[in-house]
Amino acid sequence: MHFTLLLEVLNKNSLDLSNEFKRLFHGRGNYYENFEYLTIDSINTTLNVAFYDEIDIKYEEEILNLLNKFIKTSQHTSIVLQRRYINKSPAQIIFGSLEDEIFAIENDLKFKLDLLSYQNNGYFPDMKIGREFVYENSKDKNVLNLFSYTCGFSLAAARGGAKSVINIDMSKGALTKGRTNHHINNISTSNIKFFPYNILKSFSRIKKSAPYDLIIIDPPTFQKGSFEASKDYIKLIKKIDLISSDNCILLCCLNSPFLNEKFLISMINENTNNFKFIKRLNNLETFINTDNNKSLKNLVFTNY
Repeated sequence: MHFTLLLEVLNKNSLDLSNEFKRLFHGRGNYYENFEYLTIDSINTTLNVAFYDEIDIKYEEEILNLLNKFIKTSQHTSIVLQRRYINKSPAQIIFGSLEDEIFAIENDLKFKLDLLSYQNNGYFPDMKIGREFVYENSKDKNVLNLFSYTCGFSLAAARGGAKSVINIDMSKGALTKGRTNHHINNISTSNIKFFPYNILKSFSRIKKSAPYDLIIIDPPTFQKGSFEASKDYIKLIKKIDLISSDNCILLCCLNSPFLNEKFLISMINENTNNFKFIKRLNNLETFINTDNNKSLKNLVFTNY
């Protein structure tokens, strides 16, 4: 394997580092040959490494040795490794130590992280541009944030001057973290709600706070027993007209490599009265994918 390439990319992407979260190496997009199993993130002084597939132990050791050398000339003082290919495998500190609280920083917003979790750490960095779009389009709007997870879109909407935000997610734990994220950022939650609903079974509750001026749908591709994008996304789209204002913006997100943007556009065209496709938001350059259809899709629609 060409580990000199890995070092070159790390050095290049480290030239403008600050304390803000940055992906330094994105092998998952198949842009770097033979590295599709690897991602490396800079989180302030921590280097966060993930292996998505098992590789030869000698290659793994060579990568970790390279990273140990790399951090000696960078701002990083610790390395955390997670083997994502092992079910419920917690991350481990392989160099240095972690502070009691770790935050991902994005445009001056803080997201509290659990880097040693065996699940997602509380932050999806590839959605940064989506959150920036919400920030820029939330002024004086009633916002509905479906599949809110730890409420990153809500933070952006509140900072953007939203009149109200409704966050809905099945996970009470994720919503608790979302509420904490608001407090960490000194954002009042007086006009922000957190509801632990099964979205597909709670439309009457969702409708109570309608109409919404900005609706965000950011579901998992597949969540056993609760949501499968290929067949359940349409159930939400068919009800959008019933909860949207006359000047509504709809942000539909999808991170499935098997469903392309035409899947969403056709669904909107065929199952809403007035919503029209406006644009697809560009993805961050640090999340390069050789196949645009397989990368994150953030599509904007409006009904005016």
